[in-house]
Amino acid sequence: MTTPTLTKVDSAPPKRTNKVITALRRFAISITIFNIVGYTVLGFEQPWLYPFVALATAYTTEIVLEIINARVTHRDVRFRGNGFKGLVEFLFPAHITGLALNMLTYVNDRWQVMVFGVVVAVGAKWVLQAPVYGRMRHYMNPSNFGITIILLVFPWASIAPPYHFSEKVDTWVGWLIVGIILFSGTMLNAMLTGRMFLVAGWLIFFVVQAVLRGVIWGTAIPGALGMATGIAFVLYTNYMVTDPGTSPSKPVSQFAFGAGVALAYGFFTAVHVAYGLFLATATVCLIRGAFLWALHFSNKARIKFEAEQAAQKVKLERAQPAEPAVDEEKPGAVAA
Repeated sequence: MTTPTLTKVDSAPPKRTNKVITALRRFAISITIFNIVGYTVLGFEQPWLYPFVALATAYTTEIVLEIINARVTHRDVRFRGNGFKGLVEFLFPAHITGLALNMLTYVNDRWQVMVFGVVVAVGAKWVLQAPVYGRMRHYMNPSNFGITIILLVFPWASIAPPYHFSEKVDTWVGWLIVGIILFSGTMLNAMLTGRMFLVAGWLIFFVVQAVLRGVIWGTAIPGALGMATGIAFVLYTNYMVTDPGTSPSKPVSQFAFGAGVALAYGFFTAVHVAYGLFLATATVCLIRGAFLWALHFSNKARIKFEAEQAAQKVKLERAQPAEPAVDEEKPGAVAA
């Protein structure tokens, strides 16, 4: 019996809507401006050359993997047909991933490690995929996954020091940066990505896990909550955990996703595992990917079972002998 068409999955990347392109454009512009200001004013610690190396690596990896996938799926590459504008719009995700990974990690003078992380981050979108509504979609947050792999493979590497987001400016400027990021991120998530339920789940259960750690393990609750005032936390809340490509779209699922990340972070912090934010996000994304595959195989098995049952029913109906016809005396008939 052939596989029902409902279980078939298209491996070609989904076409981006105008709303998605607008969100990516604004995010790419925001992170570019933030990097420029970071290196010239705020005090970013990484070498000046690293962002350009990260971008070149991300662009190259994305284009090469797009060409390979296009040949495998027998389609046209997505960066052709619309001129330079089409190429730029195609590279928005790679641009964001490259700058974010370099901005959030510190590998000293080992630029090869940063390049490795960018390749992993961009490449994971093409390897770690799961079926969603008939199409293969990546489920690991790219920049978060690249950062996590760097931290696991190279224990001497670390995240960028949080102070470098406001190292060379006055305190009031630091608070101003928090306000700007909070405002722009909220507008982006409310109007374009539609991930406010995820933000709500993340923030509510961030408070819950802080209180639980204080009650159970004696952690100072004000200190556990205090990190929410930092620039790094606000960046993570508005621009990383809310990635629309690797988070659910339904409100209830969004809330559960954000809550799961918060609880996972609380667990990693309680057992004294460093870099809990990145590990928590990767863990929940991985669980979601496994759930999507389990749902796919469950639906596939259900459809196959229902098809077999329907075929068996038809077969039994055809095998039943026909009942003999009974001659009924017509009303008003007179015997000869």
